[in-house]
Amino acid sequence: MTMTTTEIKHIVFDIGKVLIHYDPHLAFSRLIPDETERNWFFANICTHDWNIEQDRGRTWAEAEALLIAEHPAREEHIRAFRKYWHEMVPHAYEDSVAIMEGLIAEGRDVTMLTNFASDTFREAQARFPFLTKPRGVTVSGDVGLIKPDLAIYETHTKSFGLDPKATIFIDDAPANVEGAKEFGWNAVLFSGADKLRSDLAAYGLKV
Repeated sequence: MTMTTTEIKHIVFDIGKVLIHYDPHLAFSRLIPDETERNWFFANICTHDWNIEQDRGRTWAEAEALLIAEHPAREEHIRAFRKYWHEMVPHAYEDSVAIMEGLIAEGRDVTMLTNFASDTFREAQARFPFLTKPRGVTVSGDVGLIKPDLAIYETHTKSFGLDPKATIFIDDAPANVEGAKEFGWNAVLFSGADKLRSDLAAYGLKV
């Protein structure tokens, strides 16, 4: 029994923590070895809210200058966030990538929608060539919008000519999944390749 009466024609993948691993602690465990201090740094200086603005399109130069003005003694660590970003994305999730590539090989319409800074996304594409295989991608840093803002789902829908009712979105963040559903897409929460296979099967997509 499928989850929708409409045939799924469009599959939209998130990227970070769905197709590639991301963890800033991987770089900063070397730079700030003390876990308590490192957690304080991420909670008070290079915070999630600070980083998401780069995903919305703010330049790293502006972002760094803002924090360095407030925390001059932490300049080296603040600049390290972008400098060592490559260490935060060490590998792909090969089983998830295999699902995406399998859908593409079947002739399915696959696109990507990601909260990602423009420059680091291009770096990721160069390192992980499978990110060039889908029909296209909406990068938050390029369009100045971030998930779960409904406008970014609308932008992606219009850019790629999607039928919302025939679209399924895969993301690891509950808020982003709920945003997609609110906009009118079908959406599933990613927690691993096995669950993704069963979730897609429930929508009539066997991989």
